[in-house]
Amino acid sequence: MSPAAMLSILFVLLTLGVTRWAARRQGDGAMAFFTADGRLAGWQNGLALAGDYLSAAAFLGAAGLYFTSGYDSAVYAVGTLFGWPLLLILLAGRLRDEREYTLAGVLAKRFDTRAVRGLAAASSLTVTLFYLIVQMVGAGKLVALLFGLPYAAAVSVVGVLMVLYAAGGGMLATSWVQMIKAMLLFGCGGALAAGVLAVHGGSVAALFADAAAHSGQAIFLPSRALADPVEVLSLGVGLVLGLLGLPHVLMRFVTVPNARAAHRSVLWATGLIALFFAINMVIGYGAVALLPPHAELFDAAGKLVGGSNMAAVQLARVLGGAVLGGFVAAVAFATILAVVAGLALAGASVVSHDLYAGLLRRGRVDAAAELKLARWAVIALGALAVALSLAFQDQNVAFLFGLAFALAASSNFPLLLLSLFWPKLTARGVIAGGIAGIAASVGLIVAGPAVWVAVLGFKAPLFPYTNPALFSVPLAFAAAWLGSVTDRAARRAALSSSL
Repeated sequence: MSPAAMLSILFVLLTLGVTRWAARRQGDGAMAFFTADGRLAGWQNGLALAGDYLSAAAFLGAAGLYFTSGYDSAVYAVGTLFGWPLLLILLAGRLRDEREYTLAGVLAKRFDTRAVRGLAAASSLTVTLFYLIVQMVGAGKLVALLFGLPYAAAVSVVGVLMVLYAAGGGMLATSWVQMIKAMLLFGCGGALAAGVLAVHGGSVAALFADAAAHSGQAIFLPSRALADPVEVLSLGVGLVLGLLGLPHVLMRFVTVPNARAAHRSVLWATGLIALFFAINMVIGYGAVALLPPHAELFDAAGKLVGGSNMAAVQLARVLGGAVLGGFVAAVAFATILAVVAGLALAGASVVSHDLYAGLLRRGRVDAAAELKLARWAVIALGALAVALSLAFQDQNVAFLFGLAFALAASSNFPLLLLSLFWPKLTARGVIAGGIAGIAASVGLIVAGPAVWVAVLGFKAPLFPYTNPALFSVPLAFAAAWLGSVTDRAARRAALSSSL
């Protein structure tokens, strides 16, 4: 048995044990299932947030992007990092004080209508499902490559384990799985970065000089994909504001006892994620510098064996042989499991809490019934994610990742921010802003090069940019404002209540 398989099995056994332990400690009802009873300390939730956000794309994908495009990966890292201070300033404490773990729940505090609940639930579930499909397709291909399994078997294994973690132990188990995974990820990344720097005498300057010697100075400059400043700005807006609308990130702020702990969570997460991005830069440029001399790592066409996403794994094999390579592969496997478990839990909260308890039953449901449905929702989402990942296995699903962030930035974030900070927002404004954000982000991505050209096969896109957030986010805010200020019924109701 390979080192990667052995270490992965050990991780699975450890985390299943944690899931069983968490299930015994978890309180009764859906609130406890989705919030861990608010018992996590700030540092624990911060570590879990970092583990939740640092997906396989943030590790293997980012290192691979450094290997192929260099500077572009740094742009993605900085863009995502800027969202965390905003999350701290704008949302963390307020969401904890609201004691609601879904977007629909927060909006319903002010606008308890079926239309508002339905729109918020649909937006959140779509974002979560798109994000989950991307993770599952990547998981299937990565696990199949690392462990020699057929794609269908690899995806099925990931789906079953995802359901066991999320349905078995809820938020408490998922949080501990993410904490363990985050510690493994930092250990793995630290070992790789230390190995790269050791080869270069501990000098980052020597590393960069070596990378430039193999790939030229272009590795430190923007690629053609980021040559247009409008494209870069739109990408940044989507990455920064999309973070503030991701359901699986937002629900974490009710897992701590108070707003102060929520702020500490974000501070811990920001510091840890910034540290990991710095480590990953060393890993990425280390791959640029150290992999080219090893001809056996490249195929006849000059491409890295396994694709650019395997750059970190191949670098580990160069630095530490099969053992270090196996450790990196096992950590990548652990990363996938932790992230998809968090996404499944977020999707289940929308199905059970928003759609069933809030929309269909209008609050007339007991906690035990909602909890039972939550567990069935996790199972259903797991099965759906596996089925969709099989259907999309031969497709380029990068546009789904962009669509998830664009939807989160254009629909979830404006509605959440306005509901928390703008007293004049009305239910009509929520509907107008949500529909405008969804329609604009989906429509512009479909009309853009990622779908109109790459997927549908047309020669030129109707919309010239891959990232629509720079246009769709302001449109959503404008629609919410216009819908609210023209809502005569709401103004009459406010006037009559003040008399």
